[in-house]
Amino acid sequence: MPDIKRELLACLQCGYCVRVCPSYEQTPWESITPRGKVYYLNQLANRSPMDTILRRGVKIDDEFVEAVFKCTGCAQCETVCHVNIEFADFWEKVREWLVEQGKGPMPAHSKLYERIKQTKNPYGEPAEKRGAWWPEEIPRSPQADVVFFAGCTASYRMQRIARAGALVLHRAGVKLDIMGGEEWCCTSPALRTGQTDITHEFAQHNIREVETRGAKAMVMTCAGCYKTTSHDYGTYYSNPTFPVYHFTQYVLDLIKSRKLKFTKELNLKVTYHDPCHLGRHGGVFEEPREVLKKIPGVELVEMPRNRMGSRCCGAGGGYKSAFNDLAVNIAAERVKEALATGADILVTTCPFCVLNLQAGAKQIGSNIRVLDISELLLEATEPEAEKVPAATVEKAKAATNA
Repeated sequence: MPDIKRELLACLQCGYCVRVCPSYEQTPWESITPRGKVYYLNQLANRSPMDTILRRGVKIDDEFVEAVFKCTGCAQCETVCHVNIEFADFWEKVREWLVEQGKGPMPAHSKLYERIKQTKNPYGEPAEKRGAWWPEEIPRSPQADVVFFAGCTASYRMQRIARAGALVLHRAGVKLDIMGGEEWCCTSPALRTGQTDITHEFAQHNIREVETRGAKAMVMTCAGCYKTTSHDYGTYYSNPTFPVYHFTQYVLDLIKSRKLKFTKELNLKVTYHDPCHLGRHGGVFEEPREVLKKIPGVELVEMPRNRMGSRCCGAGGGYKSAFNDLAVNIAAERVKEALATGADILVTTCPFCVLNLQAGAKQIGSNIRVLDISELLLEATEPEAEKVPAATVEKAKAATNA
């Protein structure tokens, strides 16, 4: 068994976790709930010859393995636990143990792992295309202030978010560089599904690549990449020797120091979705909200479930890759909450959240715009058209009439 004895002894089987579990909403079986899985883990931990005599089938079977992986890893259960079990880490330990026992992960997760090992991204895309999203108008600085870490989803599937993030930083005068083909997956998809053995190598590579470029910091728009790089690399390799920022943290400082200037008033009502990796796991709640409040004409309206109590979008923890239909169902419920606020736009701070929330909106036939915060900032900081002197205009008219 993994080192979870304290948690197994502490659990009161109270069931508060059942009410907030998004997976249970989709698969309403007790065996899917955090309480049910902890109960079964206790049975496994206390197996005895009597189980055989009484013909009790206490074993790691396929049903239990699926229950463990049919979880978004959102850690909403942790926020309501009366005995303070740190479920975000707990479930990852259990998954890693199942992988070590040869019982996990799910087939879809094994495919992700193999692609990451072979191509350095979970999509199996070629490394030479990783930096293809880079805007031509931004020079790559040899003495960069920031290495912009796009992440796999923004590099290959949601390139508009990577472009928006880089352009906003460029407009604030930040000297940028990227790692291009040398940017390797942060390994979050592998870590969250119990496949931890490649993180040391990948963390070492990414950290050294930033160090060799001499950049002062690393900035990323992806919540999963942020959580992995800033919180997990220290466990599996070493903490980065440079500051790691989520895009919203870095941009808020640029706004406060008046380096990023707004040129438009948007006149929009927006609501904000907290990504689990950035909020509950990473502790970043207020920076995105402060950024939104500073955009001229933006009115922020909160959904009832926000911050620590935010509803998961359904995409994390390998849930979307193995149970896509259920993941989209969860996203659809979150979109319904956003619609109830009367917001024009549902804003979040992670490409993977955007991807799944868009799928959820499509499922229920909603036309609400789902945007990353970088895209909203791109609209609000669009450079004003250069004013052409009146004499030049008149000269052009005269030439045309002639």
